[in-house]
Amino acid sequence: MASPTPYSTGKKTRLDPLYPLKRWLDNREIQDRSVAHFICRVIPCSCPFERTITVFGHQLFHIPPLCKLNPLYHQFVLLRLKALSYLADVCGENVDHYIC
Repeated sequence: MASPTPYSTGKKTRLDPLYPLKRWLDNREIQDRSVAHFICRVIPCSCPFERTITVFGHQLFHIPPLCKLNPLYHQFVLLRLKALSYLADVCGENVDHYIC
């Protein structure tokens, strides 16, 4: 058995059927202002499902951010960051209204 590399986690590798889509999303470059605006409008800056349920000022329970269960979560966050960076750095726009 080969020794693990310094970068391995020791876990067995398994097939990830979403890997091609993840790689495609990771490699996307934003080069159009309208596309960047669309991405910033469609991908929220925080999980819309996270809630704290309170009744009469008492916290009953907290619903954690469920977006992290999405297998493409990190790719979407990175894509939104790329769009924000493009709008701010290349287009010189103020992106404060897209930041939570």
